[in-house]
Amino acid sequence: MKILIDFFPILLFFGAYKFYGIYVGTAVLMAATVVQMGLIYAIDRRLQTMHKATLVLILLFGTLTLVLQDDRFIKWKPTVLYGAMSLALAVALWVMKKNFLKMLLGSQLDLPDQVWLRLNVAWIVYCAFMSAINAYVVVNFSTEAWVDFKLWGYAFPLVFLIGQGIYIAPHLKGDEPAA
Repeated sequence: MKILIDFFPILLFFGAYKFYGIYVGTAVLMAATVVQMGLIYAIDRRLQTMHKATLVLILLFGTLTLVLQDDRFIKWKPTVLYGAMSLALAVALWVMKKNFLKMLLGSQLDLPDQVWLRLNVAWIVYCAFMSAINAYVVVNFSTEAWVDFKLWGYAFPLVFLIGQGIYIAPHLKGDEPAA
């Protein structure tokens, strides 16, 4: 159910784009994201910072896209979001000396500090990569190619998350059987 909630705005965007174009697709994405955040709030009784940032950026860049009839705004939204995430994680880690991943997930995952550090750095690099690759596609390809990239580009986060799971699995402290 949770995965359906996570992906339904982008799936609706692709469908609307394919049948009606980028502006209808953008409006559908905006509306679906508002509904998505409402569902997440109804289930969890709160929105995480990432949810709030995503909602604000989609509404802001979507509104600019629709009002100015310029699709560049919605196409640059992922670059801005991933770039901001990379920068925030980097500043927190190397300037403020705080590991936000550990702060957010430490109560759910019991991992050694060195593993948390590596995960945080991996997220910084991953977000910087995703920001850069989206910018490259926006600058060098058509809107049609960008939309296709957004669809097939979901391989990047899936591979990253699977790799992350494989990396942390040996470090998880499970229930030890009694001797």
